[in-house]
Amino acid sequence: MENSICKICRRLGQKLFLKGEKCSSPKCPIVRKPYPPGQKGKRRKRGPSEYGKELMEKQKLREWYGMSERQFKKYIREVLAERGRVADTALELIKKLEKRLDNVVVRLGFSHSRAQARQLISHGYFLVRGRPCNIPSFEVKKGDVISLKKQKQKKPFFKELSVSLKKVQPPSWLSLDPKKMEGKVVGEPSFEESGVPAEISSIFEFYSR
Repeated sequence: MENSICKICRRLGQKLFLKGEKCSSPKCPIVRKPYPPGQKGKRRKRGPSEYGKELMEKQKLREWYGMSERQFKKYIREVLAERGRVADTALELIKKLEKRLDNVVVRLGFSHSRAQARQLISHGYFLVRGRPCNIPSFEVKKGDVISLKKQKQKKPFFKELSVSLKKVQPPSWLSLDPKKMEGKVVGEPSFEESGVPAEISSIFEFYSR
């Protein structure tokens, strides 16, 4: 039976990679059914209104990072309040979202999805700067080292992790040491490497209404 998470991608008409490896396989529901749930495959749909487009872009980015509306809106308000003080508000938003610990765990290859990353973080699997951190929204900074606790490395979930990490290519602002099972923040996130599927200007317009 199709997972409700997969229906999110079908409804928004774009892969958001919410299920990790499954999203890259032929079993991905959006590949088999490239139309919104509840609709016939050949039925034509009227184009959305301007408000509808902005709403869809907002939903894409919010679901991409796996956040609640309350959390997401908080980031938007913070960035909009900085207009005039930052050169690029869109980039500023992406930086804030990319530097969340749950996102960093995914980027480093410790987890297949942000939902899974949040669960692992909440259960105390990771250290930041050598100290336990169980807050998925924690914002990492340049120089921070994110590592998997030694005692947690023996868990079945991480049995083959050291092997799979060798294939991971993190973005340039992160470095990864597969042997130590740790990563380090060595720079600042870029818009290009984030791969976000949404139009940020439309999102700002949505919240500026």
